[in-house]
Amino acid sequence: MGFLQLLLSGAINIMNKDFNWPLMHDAISRQDKDGLINFINEPNVRFTNGLKVKEFESLWSKWLGISKSIFVNSGASANDITMMALAEIYGVGEIIVPPLTWVSDISSVIKAGHKPIFVDINQKSLAIDSEQILKALTPKTKAIFLTHVLGLNALTNDLLNIIKEENILLIEDACESHGAMFNGKKVGTFGLASNFSFYFAHHMTTIEGGMISTDDEDFYDVARMMRSHGLVRESPFIKTREKYISEHPDLNEDFIFAFASHNMRSTELNAVLGISQLSRLDSYIEQRRHNFQLFMDNLDSRIFQTDFISTGNSNYAFILILREKSFELQTKVEKVLNVNKIEFRRGLAGGGNQLRQPYLKNTLSQLDLKHFPVVEHIHFFSWYIGNNPTITSNQIIDLCQSLSSGELIK
Repeated sequence: MGFLQLLLSGAINIMNKDFNWPLMHDAISRQDKDGLINFINEPNVRFTNGLKVKEFESLWSKWLGISKSIFVNSGASANDITMMALAEIYGVGEIIVPPLTWVSDISSVIKAGHKPIFVDINQKSLAIDSEQILKALTPKTKAIFLTHVLGLNALTNDLLNIIKEENILLIEDACESHGAMFNGKKVGTFGLASNFSFYFAHHMTTIEGGMISTDDEDFYDVARMMRSHGLVRESPFIKTREKYISEHPDLNEDFIFAFASHNMRSTELNAVLGISQLSRLDSYIEQRRHNFQLFMDNLDSRIFQTDFISTGNSNYAFILILREKSFELQTKVEKVLNVNKIEFRRGLAGGGNQLRQPYLKNTLSQLDLKHFPVVEHIHFFSWYIGNNPTITSNQIIDLCQSLSSGELIK
């Protein structure tokens, strides 16, 4: 009898430790709240996008190791602006994307007029498979939109060589991977631009918020205008503003709209919170790395995948992927998690395979899911569980014990 058959042969006997383990504990500290109160009580305070936003952008750029950043109201808005700016500067074309990502990565590609080209993922990194990227390249390829999933680094030397040799652009979605590293640099610094999210459940939070980061002046110029209705007065460069004013003498120079955009600004309050949270980000990342390694070291590798490419990871979630395709075992795992009050999400980032989502069925009806075996396995036989700095080593070891073969085969 094989291991899977042995595992499923008995009735499950659930270890009930009553973990009461949510995806995310409240990450907003007393220090954060006091900072907000002090800011609100300042005289003549401006609450909309202003000096605190600029300060947060500067501090974030310094932390990331890049020259320019733009604070927006969500990671999804960061995606939207990035794809619109890409279309404006380089024209529309094909964007290579993974089927395991958040919905806004794909919807931003479509809304900007690009065509998403899907390739399957590498199960050890949960990112686009470099070998399949080569097969997907065409003369219409504009960029690769790479997602760093749940804190795992998605970059490889092969991928960077493809980008250089084929002269195509790289966009990094690091919304779930603040502080992940590759070749001694933080992810989000390798391409034309990168996107980050500060949603409540991520590494640090502004409650809602996102960031676009880049070293490219033209991209930065266009993206800054797109953040605020496409207004030329939002350009950081005098030469840009003067160009539009001279070309449109019939328009009020304060109301020249260069692009069809809308309001994706954030507020001073969100920036104040971001500045406070950023001061603790490095220590939180180190604790999460420790937690993730402890989790992988104690997880039953006969049942679950544990051989991830985890060097430089910055995981805000614990990853569970069944080695075998078994809906019966899927049910058993979820029963263990539910009885122990451990909140989870099946399918990892974005709920699994985006190709199964209603918003894509008409657009991509010709795609055969059989060509995406890795993400299809992830879709049905994976979960993530919250990893935050307040979790203790004993809790992690107890969780792994609850998910061990010894428990599941009883």
